[in-house]
Amino acid sequence: MLRVSGVDPIKLKTAIRKYQAPSVYGGAGGYGTRISTGTNYGGGFGGGFGSGFQPNTSGNDILLAGNEKLTMQNLNDRLASYLEKVHFLEKANSQLEKQIREWYANSSSTTKHDHSPYFKTIEDLQNKIGAAHLENARLVLQIDNAKLAYDDFRMKYENELAIKQNVENDLAGLLRVLDDLTLSKADSELQIEGLTEELTFLKKNHEEEVGELRKQLGGTVNVEVDAAPSIDLAKIMENMRQQYDSMSEKNRQEAKDRFDKQTEEVNREVAINIEQLQTKNTEITDLRRTFQGLEIELQSQLSTKKALEETLAETEALYGSRLAQIQAAIGNVEAQLMQLRADMESQSTEYSTLLDIKTRLEMEIATYRRLLEGEDSSCGKGCQELIFPSFSVIGAGRIKCCYPDYVNQGQWAFVMMTGLTIS
Repeated sequence: MLRVSGVDPIKLKTAIRKYQAPSVYGGAGGYGTRISTGTNYGGGFGGGFGSGFQPNTSGNDILLAGNEKLTMQNLNDRLASYLEKVHFLEKANSQLEKQIREWYANSSSTTKHDHSPYFKTIEDLQNKIGAAHLENARLVLQIDNAKLAYDDFRMKYENELAIKQNVENDLAGLLRVLDDLTLSKADSELQIEGLTEELTFLKKNHEEEVGELRKQLGGTVNVEVDAAPSIDLAKIMENMRQQYDSMSEKNRQEAKDRFDKQTEEVNREVAINIEQLQTKNTEITDLRRTFQGLEIELQSQLSTKKALEETLAETEALYGSRLAQIQAAIGNVEAQLMQLRADMESQSTEYSTLLDIKTRLEMEIATYRRLLEGEDSSCGKGCQELIFPSFSVIGAGRIKCCYPDYVNQGQWAFVMMTGLTIS
């Protein structure tokens, strides 16, 4: 059994020679094929082996025997079988091409995904996230403004509180002055009462003394003495009384006027201070109410901010997981696409290999046809039978070539085919 493989390109040349001298030769560079019609037949075999190949036989081997008609019929049967196998391979090749086209069509239809809804959802989520960021920034700005307003109101409140304390201190001072004036008034009234009692006591003493003097004068003799005029005590007492009365009245009136004036001023200041105090109390109440409202609004804004931050975090986590799922799906689709591309490349390689085999087989058929035509014109009685192998596909890119068993009985056939295993 003879096996030849790994030769490129596919070239098949068969030389059959009937020997009287045991010698078969093949040139290393020859490409043509010649068959002689004499008793000796010579054939050149070349395929780029790079060295001569010269097998020797011993004895008188008979290469071809039998009836020439039966031999040609057998040859035609073998050629028909070979052509039938070639047609079968062409049909299988066309079926494989059809399956490849269907696979491409199914792959393109099944692997084509429309991701536009996902992109739209992602864009909507990005817009919502941007709007949430803007709303958060707006709330932060409002909170800062509320803090500034709170600081302003606090400063105003502190200033008004200081003014209120000053007014209260002034009012306390005026009240102390009023108390002092009240004490002074009480002292003045006590002095007036004392002076009045003293005046009454002086009047009573004066009347008693005048009565006693009248009694003394009534029981005596009226003796007129030319002497200096006596002092009129009654007149003096009257003058003193009038002076004391005028002085006390004047002091009382002055004290009353001064007291009334101071009281009026104090009352006026007290009224003004009370009015200012009421105004400040009203302002303080308004500021306290505004402050409480701002505190409530601040707490509300802080709660809203916290809720928005939590919602934003939940939204980012939710859509982050969705984006991760989408990215994982995209990764799976890309992996499937890569696998499909690798499968398509493998199928394309196999298809190219099969197409190459088909081309080589067609070349072999043409070579056989030329050989048949040449032998029909040149073979004589000495050329009785051409031996054709039978081919069968044994795998992707491999074809098995089989010769009949009687070839081993001293017959030689040289076949050169690239990518084929010949047995």
